[in-house]
Amino acid sequence: MRILFTGGAGKAGRHAVAYLVAQGHKVVNLDRVPLGNPDVHDMIADITDSGQMFNILSGYGGFEELEPGTGVPKFDAVVHFAAVPRILINSDNECFRINTMGTYNVIEAACKLGIPKIIIASSETTYGVCFSDGEVDPGSLPQLEDYDVDPMDSYGLSKVVNEKTARSFQRRFGNDIYCLRIGNVIEPHEYETLFPGYFANPEVRRRNAFSYVDARDLGQIADLCCKTDGLGYQVFNAGNDTNGAVLPTAELIERFYPNVPITQELGEYEALFSNRKIKDMLGFKEQHNWRKYISG
Repeated sequence: MRILFTGGAGKAGRHAVAYLVAQGHKVVNLDRVPLGNPDVHDMIADITDSGQMFNILSGYGGFEELEPGTGVPKFDAVVHFAAVPRILINSDNECFRINTMGTYNVIEAACKLGIPKIIIASSETTYGVCFSDGEVDPGSLPQLEDYDVDPMDSYGLSKVVNEKTARSFQRRFGNDIYCLRIGNVIEPHEYETLFPGYFANPEVRRRNAFSYVDARDLGQIADLCCKTDGLGYQVFNAGNDTNGAVLPTAELIERFYPNVPITQELGEYEALFSNRKIKDMLGFKEQHNWRKYISG
């Protein structure tokens, strides 16, 4: 497939792009800075500029595409990860503006240019726990995609708006638009640098519901989204199978969420940030459980 990937130079993006390239896709990276992957053509652009999004999504993706003399090839899919990645980087209103207008511009251009598949990065923060003021409980556990998301921060709110934007465009144009509520992204080197601290002080992961997603497994999820047609508008939690903790799931609930309703039976170490939907509907099979890289 010919895929435009926005934000491919970011923490999650560079691993997801590498996975997509390894699957044989032609990937064009759109970002503010180059990725520098020799197999990927970089385009420098601002997602908050609608004209730039229309231009790049209707343009060449490398010099080799000039050779056939058959005009500009069409993109098969857009994977949109570019965003302000959390609160406390920009002002709240600027975080909200970039994330919402950037996503609107990408989706609008893709839909009006007839690109049949759009995948956008939403977030675990939509569940209203991660960046809340004070200690806030989830409404229920495990965290499931049909939850009434209710963040109180500008970043989580921007992601809720983006999901609504995606749903609106899907209704109008009928293409596939899948929103990935991405858990806490872990790069390969971070198992050794971060997880010992998580194990020693599990309370630091309470706000994330102990979620994590290996950046390479996130690449697999993006690939499965690109290859799975006909689902219309969907929201998927993008996380690994188990919690990023050594404690069993029941103990995590008893210790950190004693008053939260439990809506379904959970396995011994099954993630509280549930990925059952991506396994059932997309066929996701994690390849990078933390236990492969560090001892508990």
